[in-house]
Amino acid sequence: MDIDISNLEAKVERVAAFCEELRAENHALRERLADLEREKDALAARMTTARERIETIMDKLPAE
Repeated sequence: MDIDISNLEAKVERVAAFCEELRAENHALRERLADLEREKDALAARMTTARERIETIMDKLPAE
């Protein structure tokens, strides 16, 4: 019976450790996602600026 309890205790400890690893990985992934979303927003803003500049240049070109 003591062996069964010891085995169960070891399994519970492994599950708890695995849950903690998953929690840490989830946290890291959420931070990475937030970084990528900020980067995406910055790139979208740069694309908008570039598009506006190109449109301004095109407006200044003589019509055929």
